[in-house]
Amino acid sequence: MKEIIETDRVIIRPIEEGDVEGMYILDSDSRVQEFLGKKTVQSKEEVLSVIRFIRQQYEDYGIGRWAVIEKETNSFIGWTGFKYINNGTNGVEEYLDLGYRFIYDAWGKGYATETAKACLAYADKYLTDLPIHAISEVGNDGSKHVLEKVGFEVVNTFLYDDVPHFWYIRLEK
Repeated sequence: MKEIIETDRVIIRPIEEGDVEGMYILDSDSRVQEFLGKKTVQSKEEVLSVIRFIRQQYEDYGIGRWAVIEKETNSFIGWTGFKYINNGTNGVEEYLDLGYRFIYDAWGKGYATETAKACLAYADKYLTDLPIHAISEVGNDGSKHVLEKVGFEVVNTFLYDDVPHFWYIRLEK
């Protein structure tokens, strides 16, 4: 990440090991995990492993998910950003996956849309020509709404971990 991203309400920055408490709150909540395989984390050690994996992506690919810090409270409220994928998901060999995840108390406040727009602006300025895609579980209407709002369109449905998911393409840069 070349710079910290700021919007009116949040700071978007690299995830740090100090974010373990916020990440634990996020990923241990079954409501947050409803459309993410329903697998909650069981320990802060498990979260530290995830944080280290994300930080390694920064080193390996120069990109990864980023922490979202609410300016008003200086609290970790979730993450946003890109993940480099090179495993042929839905027949696409290499792409950047736009994603976001927020603590339950932050839902419905527009943070996903706000941060997704900021990340896409960042991508347009700094990132490679890799295509940007997104996926969401078919039943996740909230995520579908956000992705469509920020310029993505569903082009097909595919199975991901044996669950139907939408595959999105970015309509315009």
